[in-house]
Amino acid sequence: MEVSNKKITSPLFTFLFISSIFIQFFPYVSCIGVNYGTLGNNLPPPSQVAQFLKDKTIIDKIKIFDVNPDILKAFANTNISVTVTVPNSEIPKLQDIGYAKSYVEANIKPFYPQTKIDVIAVGNEILHWETPEVQNKLVGAMRTLYQALTQSGINTVKVSTPHSLGILLSSNPPSLAKFRPGWDVGILAPMLQFLRETKGPFMVNPYPYFGYNPEQVDFLLFKQNKGVFDNFSKRTYTNMFDMLLDAVFMSMKRLGYDDVDIVAAETGWPSFGESFEPQCTVENAAAYNGGLVRKIVGGVGTPLMPNRKIDTYIFGLFNENTKPGSNAERNFGLFRPDFTPVYNVGIMKGQQVLPFPQPPKPLPQPQPQPQPQPRGPIPVAKPGPKVPVQPAPRLPSHPGPKHSARPGPKLPAQPAPRLPAQPGPVLPGPKPVGPMGKKFCMPKPQATDAQLQASLDWACTNQGVDCGPVQAGGPCFDPNTVRSHAAYVMNAYYQIKGKNDINCDFSGSAAIVFADPSYGTCKYLS
Repeated sequence: MEVSNKKITSPLFTFLFISSIFIQFFPYVSCIGVNYGTLGNNLPPPSQVAQFLKDKTIIDKIKIFDVNPDILKAFANTNISVTVTVPNSEIPKLQDIGYAKSYVEANIKPFYPQTKIDVIAVGNEILHWETPEVQNKLVGAMRTLYQALTQSGINTVKVSTPHSLGILLSSNPPSLAKFRPGWDVGILAPMLQFLRETKGPFMVNPYPYFGYNPEQVDFLLFKQNKGVFDNFSKRTYTNMFDMLLDAVFMSMKRLGYDDVDIVAAETGWPSFGESFEPQCTVENAAAYNGGLVRKIVGGVGTPLMPNRKIDTYIFGLFNENTKPGSNAERNFGLFRPDFTPVYNVGIMKGQQVLPFPQPPKPLPQPQPQPQPQPRGPIPVAKPGPKVPVQPAPRLPSHPGPKHSARPGPKLPAQPAPRLPAQPGPVLPGPKPVGPMGKKFCMPKPQATDAQLQASLDWACTNQGVDCGPVQAGGPCFDPNTVRSHAAYVMNAYYQIKGKNDINCDFSGSAAIVFADPSYGTCKYLS
């Protein structure tokens, strides 16, 4: 075979060549996981899914939202790590060591170690969805389940629980981030102590998608941008994903637990949505998840955690056609049910990964930002931090790309909405910046009176909202319609809970707007 002695000096060629070799021969370094949800009536059987992931992709980890025995059997001897989820409803019962041991005997031991179960997630986003009673039992349930595992001779499986970013009081700038008071020392510090003792990961669900703003789209999608400078840490951020993870890291550090590993348990971007979800495009989903894969494969860490390994699970594996909610909820998948990719992000074996965008030059001369794609200034429904939600009518809930489930030996995992995206930085300047002006929470045009009445009743009951202004004689009573009253109350709830996007969802019936809806003597909180 003739070999050319012509030198190839292109940096791009060199990067692509090295990336392709890296991905094909060292997939275990990548830590690329995927959330395998099963809310579809046209999905392939687990045995085919396991074979496909093993033979065709560089994905080496999956997370499921239950303890589905068919999936656990299918992934036996594949060397693909599996995170399973205990339903939220099991938490109170898992406080009892006898029950915890029986749970392990029924749902873990039959499949371990043939199936590489590495983490058991106890519930999902408990601090967002569950009552204080359940929240206060979470750490105890985690400890008892871990004890049951060790007593059963299982010493390699970790126990953790995923959180939405509603656990953060603030995230911008990351260097000043902290956990919400009450949860910080009451629940999260004891949890982090347990995770330190057992070498388990602190799991969070960072979704820049829910912080969508057309003004900062390049920053959200890992595209070239001016960057955002944290004036306190003196670090420059080129994407929202890093900002959110560093906000979590700094919050942990304030409690003295920055040595605990962090796992990004869910993150993704939908490829299709409703007319009011213009950010849900194949182009944007490919840009976000492609940038994410490049970042993971590159092993660069974050500005405050350089070169640190952060296992990351993309949401999700398949488009799931029976998931409730808007079209976006059914289109988070990397693949269609026939295994064809929805778009290319470099996770198929043999595919090349495009180079990661170069970071901006040191301030005060950031690199110029490419022209953003024109998008309408459309307010988008987005979840943000949270509050313990009463069981019904599960209010500020986004049915989120969540998950779950085929029947397993135990209850299927509670569907949990996703993550909050803390309001992100605004791109135009390199200084620390906040959200664009004032934001308000309003009902979506297509929201029904029944939905809005349920939201109104919920928010006015033990949620700390002053509903007096919409009662007879109040400044916002007129017009006396459900929509008008719900608008005031939804916004009041959103404002008093910290203006976090996840608190403006109300089961998909509300959205963030930037125009002040105040009228006459009715002044909306801002």
